[in-house]
Amino acid sequence: MSNEPKMHEQVRKTILLFLGILTLLSAICYYAILKLNPTSIYVGALMMCPALSALITLKLVKRPISSLPWDLKSLKHLRLSYLIPVGYIGISYVLILIFGFGNVLNQETILEWSQELGMEGFGSPSVLFTMIILLSIVGVVKNIGSTLGEEIGWRGFFIYELRKLFSFGGVSLISGLIWAIWHWPIIFLVYEGSGNLLFHIVAFTIMIVAISVILAYYTFKSKSLWPAALFHSVHNIFIQKIFTPLTITNDSSTFWIDEYGLMLPIITTIFAIFFWRKAKIQHL
Repeated sequence: MSNEPKMHEQVRKTILLFLGILTLLSAICYYAILKLNPTSIYVGALMMCPALSALITLKLVKRPISSLPWDLKSLKHLRLSYLIPVGYIGISYVLILIFGFGNVLNQETILEWSQELGMEGFGSPSVLFTMIILLSIVGVVKNIGSTLGEEIGWRGFFIYELRKLFSFGGVSLISGLIWAIWHWPIIFLVYEGSGNLLFHIVAFTIMIVAISVILAYYTFKSKSLWPAALFHSVHNIFIQKIFTPLTITNDSSTFWIDEYGLMLPIITTIFAIFFWRKAKIQHL
């Protein structure tokens, strides 16, 4: 028992070291995004910052990279990490359509897809089917390269350090809030001057914290960072590349669709409550 306070102090120092390095690296990337050009290469560099911060921290505290949860013992958690984001995104956008906050199908998106695929002479159903299949498989796998940059840091390292000090609930809430704050400059870039900046920040933060509960559950359950990387990739692709582009917007849409609207926070919070209770029952 006499070593426990000393151990906790060391964990706190490790967490602060990680967050300090992350802040420094992210500040450089955010400068490039906000002041130079919001190009995808700078955004990609930003997404690598959590992983780089975790690896540098491990080096400084003299712990091996192999201490991260690289192994995956069961494909079950990968399957569920694919299906769950598809589930809450699908439910969210069906409700958006039912309540009239958007409509389908956006013909401009379908035209862009047909040109991208070289299928200008094909009908909309063929274009939709082809692109959705490609995005849901090839797009997801390709995007894992980016989401790994975040998940090695957030789920592979950060939540395991937090777990040494806090319960599952504390880990989920703290990691989720910090993860959301880390994204805030992007929201400033997108919505600055719109008059709805605070609304979008709050909505996005609620969604991110809710998702963090689910990601913490599958990371601890699988003892692996790979389900989180897949989950994150599926989330990004199905919202940013499929559902939002296919939605025809109206005056109410900005308050309800995408990651910065209100529908996804509502549905992901319901999912999060379910997984929070599962974690409690299973003593995670």
